[in-house]
Amino acid sequence: MRAVFQFFIQSMIGFSSMTVIWLVSFFIYSQTVLLTSLFAAIGGVVMYISSKQLLDYRFVKRHGLKKKEYKYIDTNLKEARQKISRMQKALFRVRSLQHARENLSIARTAQKIYSNARREPARFYQAESFFYNHLDSLVELAEKYAYLYNQPSKSLEMQQSLIQTRLTLVELGGTIQKDLHVMLHEDLDTLDYELDVAKQSLKRSKK
Repeated sequence: MRAVFQFFIQSMIGFSSMTVIWLVSFFIYSQTVLLTSLFAAIGGVVMYISSKQLLDYRFVKRHGLKKKEYKYIDTNLKEARQKISRMQKALFRVRSLQHARENLSIARTAQKIYSNARREPARFYQAESFFYNHLDSLVELAEKYAYLYNQPSKSLEMQQSLIQTRLTLVELGGTIQKDLHVMLHEDLDTLDYELDVAKQSLKRSKK
């Protein structure tokens, strides 16, 4: 959502700058249409890039990060998005009503952790175990399980491997739910504090 909103702002700034430069160059400085259009295009691109850098800087500063930190987190999040997409595709290739709910829960939890870190980059550090370990294991297991599950004929060894892989997938699903809880721990503490304050305020009002 932030990326879409930022692109819209940058485009508006770039287009407005291009329009103003074109009008000034043509009507005030009496430049030719070709030169006017060239100046306007260059000015629009410069303002678009400059506004992107400014908006990125404000976003990074607001979240208490350094530019290098944000680039590092952003790179990891881009890789995580690709991995989550692979995992989701693998999970949804398993057309089983029996496991549909578990698969959906795993996919939603992983997506929620990613979305939280994308929206607030500093939260990335609260879920490092997910991004560095658990997600890779989930992708590998989900793809392996989908491959074995969709084989037309399964040997006894394959069936045993399927069962073991399924159990490990479910266990990992529980693990990433814990990762999400760790990520949200501070929010829960803040909410508990605010609830206590609100309750005390209500008690005083009743008295």
